[in-house]
Order: sequence, then structure tokens, then C-alpha cells
Amino acid sequence: MLIEVLKSKIHRVTVTEANLNYIGSITLDPLLIEAAGLVEGEKVHVLNCNNGERIETYVISGERGSGTVCLNGPAARKAEAGDVVIVVAYGFVDAAEARHFKPSIIFPDTQLNRI
Repeated sequence: MLIEVLKSKIHRVTVTEANLNYIGSITLDPLLIEAAGLVEGEKVHVLNCNNGERIETYVISGERGSGTVCLNGPAARKAEAGDVVIVVAYGFVDAAEARHFKPSIIFPDTQLNRI
């Protein structure tokens, strides 16, 4: 049997921008994407610590080293610059493997979104 487990987590980064006039997604600094083991286009959940909103979207890469965390399109209605969010992704693994699986969790500086 396969079960869904936490695969990747970016714990508490600050939204730098909300861009309503974009087709969708969350733009992240590639340094954050790589450190958390995410992949561009991967589905993620974005949990807003300021207002309790929880959304699903997908990852796109921003400018490397910029600290960018930008919610785009409809997601821009769920957060604003300065909000603190948690970005999580899940994966399916065999139940036996899940007992030993270790997710990739990073704790960036919330002021600059740097690892």
C-alpha cells in the first residue's frame, strides 16, 4: 500500500510579493527550491501563518539569490507581502519505506528568506 507523507518543507519564509496579474503559481528563489528538494512545476501547499489560508499551487523558479517568495494569480488574494508562509510538498511511498523516509525540511531566515 502507498501512503502520502511529507516530502519537502520550507518552514516560515516571508512573502515578498503578491502578483494578481499572473497566470498562477508560487515563485521561489531557486536556492530555496533546491535546498528543500522541490522541483519546478511540483504541486505544493502554501500555509499562511498570518491569516490561516491554505492553498495548493505549483512551483516556478525566480531569480537565484533574490529571496523571492511571490504568490501569483488567484493565490495572490490569499497572502500579501510581509506574510509568513510555510511551503510543503508530499509524496507517495510504500508504507514500509515511510517508516524510514526522512523529508527535506529547511528553516530559512524569515527576514531575507536565506538558508
